[in-house]
Amino acid sequence: MRAFSNSTIPPSLLFLVIAMTFSAHAQTQVTSAPFGKLPDGTQIEIYTLKSPELEARILTYGGIIQSIDAPDRKGQMADVVLGFDSFDPYIVNPAYFGAIVGRYANRIAHAQFTLEGKKYSLNKNDGENTLHGGKVGFSKAAWKATKIENGVELTHVSPDGEEGYPGTLTAVVRYTLTGSELKIEASATTDKPTVINLSYHSYFNLSGQGHGDILHDQLQINASRYTPVDASLIPTGELASVSGTPFDFRKPTEVGERIGATNEQITRGRGYDHNWVLDHPAGKIGVAAEVFDPASGRVLEVLTDQPGLQFYSGNFLDGSLTGKGGAVYQKRFGLCLETQHFPDSPNHPDFPSTELRPGQRFHTTTMYKFSVRK
Repeated sequence: MRAFSNSTIPPSLLFLVIAMTFSAHAQTQVTSAPFGKLPDGTQIEIYTLKSPELEARILTYGGIIQSIDAPDRKGQMADVVLGFDSFDPYIVNPAYFGAIVGRYANRIAHAQFTLEGKKYSLNKNDGENTLHGGKVGFSKAAWKATKIENGVELTHVSPDGEEGYPGTLTAVVRYTLTGSELKIEASATTDKPTVINLSYHSYFNLSGQGHGDILHDQLQINASRYTPVDASLIPTGELASVSGTPFDFRKPTEVGERIGATNEQITRGRGYDHNWVLDHPAGKIGVAAEVFDPASGRVLEVLTDQPGLQFYSGNFLDGSLTGKGGAVYQKRFGLCLETQHFPDSPNHPDFPSTELRPGQRFHTTTMYKFSVRK
């Protein structure tokens, strides 16, 4: 192809070509800095991903999204995820602020499952159940980081038998920021048959972290069914219709509109803490949910190729945690939209399988897209 000569291009067209070239080559700035140390001396770093529209900060501990700064309708930036200013509170992090949760996100009933005829017993950390990988899940791992184009790649090797799970599992999670979209791609391989379910536990408050509750937010979840739970928040196995229930978010609805409804499922979750069965085909990326904050104009779209979405309305926040800028996180000061496979899938053969075998590669994508509405 012959290169253009400047002398043959009108000035107005030349300006357009230069502007388009600059835009096409504009990249996210990626920097890193020390953030703290574990008790054994392991250095934890924080990676800052900055585009002209958005800024996200990622810890090598737990793959935690420590902050996301996004503009409101007036162009004012605010941090829209809950968390801590310093490292030490993240070592405990009882609310899993911003973390990768696994090997198995959400709950497994009675902390056990059977795979290929063999029964596996897991550590119990949620009554009789196991939650988010157990006592020392992926949220408490120091991941190895590599800077990549527009982001950071984190790698963690979970040894055979850790928390009771079979197989040495190698997980890789890539965070990339392009414009106003933060993409999270996760992959994993194993040397023995095992189960895997990775998710991300950011608490969003589009008014800005610490700025009141999320009950006024308008939420849409593209799901016609959900998985009801028993008293210990384990799915019963039913895929129930949301029609005529407080779980119908197929049209934008205020989070607080029905959160106090007289409904057994609402009572059990103390609000919303349930898995929705997404309408789009599993394995195909589609819009799972959208949140709109009328006060700021911020909009968050969550896209995924996963079959489920756990909507948790921050019911167990109780004012005992002090977060960034001294903000005290009261009940429902943030909401989680956790892309996932269904809870307790290893004990429900009718649920989408979470099994991973040698020679196979687990892979999933989740995207957070931010915009404003006037």
